[in-house]
Amino acid sequence: LICSLHSAHFYLLHPLGCTGRGSHVLPLPLPDVDECVEGTDNCHIDAICQNTPRSYKCICKSGYTGDGKHCKDVDECEREDNAGCVHDCVNIPGNYRCTCYDGFHLAHDGHNCLDVDECAEGNGGCQQSCVNMMGSYECHCREGFFLSDNQHTCIQRPEETCAVNNGGCDSKCHDAATGVHCSCPVGFMLQPDRKTCKDIDECRLNNGGCDHICRNTVGSFECSCKKGYKLLINERNCQDIDECSFDRTCDHICVNTPGSFQCLCHHGYLLYGVTHCGDVDECSINRGGCRFGCINTPGSYQCTCPVGQGRLHWNGKDCTGGQHPLLARAGTALWEGGNWGPGNGATVLSVKQRASFKIKDAKCRLHLRNKGGAPCSDCQVTFIHLKCDSSRKGKGRRARTPPGKEVTRLTLELEAEVRAEETTATCGLPCLRQRMERRLKGSLKMLRKSINQDRFLLRLAGLDYELAHKPGPGAGERAEVAEACRPGQHRTGAKCVSCPQGTYYHGQTEQCVPCPAGTFQEREGQLSCDLCPGSDAHGPLGATNVTTCAGQCLPGQYSVDGFKPCQPCPRGTYQPEGGRTLCFPCGGGLTTKHEGAISFQDCDTKVQCSPGHYYNTSIHRCIRCAMGSYQPDFRQNFCTRCPGNTSTDFDGSTSVAQCKNRQCGGELGEFTGYIESPNYPGNYPAGVECIWNINPPPKRKILIVVPEIFLPSEDECGDVLVMRKNSSPSSITTYETCQTYERPIAFTARSRKLWINFKTSEANSARGFQIPYVTYDEDYEQLVEDIVRDGRLYASENHQEILKDKKLIKAFFEVLAHPQNYFKYTEKHKEMLPKSFIKLLRSKVSSFLRPYK
Repeated sequence: LICSLHSAHFYLLHPLGCTGRGSHVLPLPLPDVDECVEGTDNCHIDAICQNTPRSYKCICKSGYTGDGKHCKDVDECEREDNAGCVHDCVNIPGNYRCTCYDGFHLAHDGHNCLDVDECAEGNGGCQQSCVNMMGSYECHCREGFFLSDNQHTCIQRPEETCAVNNGGCDSKCHDAATGVHCSCPVGFMLQPDRKTCKDIDECRLNNGGCDHICRNTVGSFECSCKKGYKLLINERNCQDIDECSFDRTCDHICVNTPGSFQCLCHHGYLLYGVTHCGDVDECSINRGGCRFGCINTPGSYQCTCPVGQGRLHWNGKDCTGGQHPLLARAGTALWEGGNWGPGNGATVLSVKQRASFKIKDAKCRLHLRNKGGAPCSDCQVTFIHLKCDSSRKGKGRRARTPPGKEVTRLTLELEAEVRAEETTATCGLPCLRQRMERRLKGSLKMLRKSINQDRFLLRLAGLDYELAHKPGPGAGERAEVAEACRPGQHRTGAKCVSCPQGTYYHGQTEQCVPCPAGTFQEREGQLSCDLCPGSDAHGPLGATNVTTCAGQCLPGQYSVDGFKPCQPCPRGTYQPEGGRTLCFPCGGGLTTKHEGAISFQDCDTKVQCSPGHYYNTSIHRCIRCAMGSYQPDFRQNFCTRCPGNTSTDFDGSTSVAQCKNRQCGGELGEFTGYIESPNYPGNYPAGVECIWNINPPPKRKILIVVPEIFLPSEDECGDVLVMRKNSSPSSITTYETCQTYERPIAFTARSRKLWINFKTSEANSARGFQIPYVTYDEDYEQLVEDIVRDGRLYASENHQEILKDKKLIKAFFEVLAHPQNYFKYTEKHKEMLPKSFIKLLRSKVSSFLRPYK
């Protein structure tokens, strides 16, 4: 037992008690513990534990490396000698092993590889002879046999030859030592039976190299393009079609877009039928906003004032009394030779006169006589156009101009104002107008008398112009000087250019000057600017319209002159425009929910009208828009008349898209032309009948190409297109259809003349057709028939697109109309047409024009 732990030593208990420090008893050590046996070591699983006195140590096993507590496998196969393996070395945990390639086996030393003699066992599986090779073997056959596809059995060589049934080959056959050998043409692949050829689908790989659409064909493939694109001559790439380069694509403005196009119309016109522009009848839209009368004009309209209601306001829509001037002119032209003088006050009416004079045997020249001068501040003549030109062409059908003689004409246009304050009790406005007309005629009469003098002076806005027509002394020198520009123009280089809108011609500087603040000018080539109504010299420089004048009343407001101060429209009235002097009543006792209404839609109607209707304020009911008009909005009191000469199929129309042109038919006789359904390319109208007659020139026949035609077929042929010799149902028929066909077709007329009739039912509408025709010399009838009856003309989608392309069909028609121009034509258009199409034409045209070559 241990007595105590008072010191660092252990003492053995004596039988009589514990011994003291002075004792000579020696301490005894405790027995050693084997951690490796008891498993209390922390050696790695791939290490060996060795016990030591009072401890232990860890040693990594062979094939591993580490401190014993952490061991890692050694990859012997990474050594430079491949661990001594001749072929392959495979590392395994703590070791490695060598392996051999196919056809070899491992030697006894575990490292070298020996060849396996496959022929030694079962003849290598060969039916006849087996030949061992290093790492492999081959089967051979005796004479008269050949090795089968399994490379082991032998097949007796048949007595097969290409001379009999083409050797069984689908395509090409070649006699070889092993028998017949089949091969396939380009675009086909030989099948496993070594006889059959199968078409290769080129489109499966990279879309055949096509930009857009790839269509596999037998032995080949074909690229085509999406609608709005054309195939280039490499027959792979697609290019946008510029539809705007075609004739008659759009009536007004054409904007090309990728794969399509867009038609736009000039101001005052509206688009219909996709490409057409028709004049907008502004007077049908709430009477154009006019206070009283409205007159529609091409691309515009004009408001009128009845007798007793004053004159037209500056805003062009209201009518004002004498207390509100129409326009205050900053300066106008003065014709002194006509005995006119300056005047003051406002104008009510304008008087226009135009005359043209012939100058005998001379050339006129108009130029400034001297520089300087200032425009008059207030003149009665508001516009003068003077033009002097010479030409060698006589005027009129019976004109005779001797050789070397020039015809010279002086054209003068005058416009004068009749002022309201000049009226008297005995001479009102009509009387003043007659007087002014007499004065204008008198001035023109005096000019006629003076026209054949050597020269005379003309004063325009304070500037003197000289009109000389007979060469006098020194005329040769003056001839070198360029003629002066006419009033309202300035010289730019060698050209005379009219002063643009927003400017006037300044006589002293001989330049176009912007209109000052508080004035405007809507017309070109003017000598002055017009003052804004009630102008206080505010507003932008170079104003081009009275609407730019400052201080106008806003929509929903009105004032005496259309300018501030303004008042809101009272209840029961509305005003959609600015600068107005009145508000329109809702009518029928209707009111509005608030003051300052800007539309009839603000009127509190008893029923709400849907699109295609208008509200009748007399009976307070919604009325369907009549045929030829439409209304796209809710709660309106008018219907808009269709643009141009278009109309609708039914009443109650809601969109301008329902407006269609019904005009069609006519006499045709040119070398080429079109037969077009009404309103094309928009949908044709219902219940229409068109008749065309094609009468070609003598000794010419007719070729028709139908690129595509769209007719509804669900109503048992209600819409029909027929081409016959004449109107008799029993006459020879060339073509008749009532269905849609998107594949083109070309054919020659079976008669020398054609009567064409297109008739639609009362319920149908579709896109219709645009069918080109060409007349050709009857001597080439055999050639034309040969071309249009060849299936290759339609088999390719590329060829079909040619018959649909306006430019290419025109080029194609040039060949058919004049085949002798083919060779020049192909050189000119070879970058437009596919090679296959040119090749088709070349073979036919060449054999026809050069039959012995």
